[in-house]
Amino acid sequence: MEEKGLCGLLFDLSFSEFVTTRVIKVLFVVGIVFSALGALAMIGAGFAAGAGRGILMLVLSPLVFLLYALVVRVWCELIIVVFRIAENTSRLAGQNKG
Repeated sequence: MEEKGLCGLLFDLSFSEFVTTRVIKVLFVVGIVFSALGALAMIGAGFAAGAGRGILMLVLSPLVFLLYALVVRVWCELIIVVFRIAENTSRLAGQNKG
């Protein structure tokens, strides 16, 4: 079986192969970027509210970033696990037919 490109998979109406397993890395990077932007927004909002709150947000924002990044990673892993279960189940079903 030949490998289809991303565009070929995207417009594959039979849904015989999954696109998600190929784009999950990009989704993870996007999640990390949004986590960083969220942490920077916390710092900006903190300093907008006052110097004391800004320093507090400056201290807390790395922790918040790490928690956001952890949540993004766990969600990506859960998505991959579900798709791998589907792939392995279809392989097992194919073996049982043959």
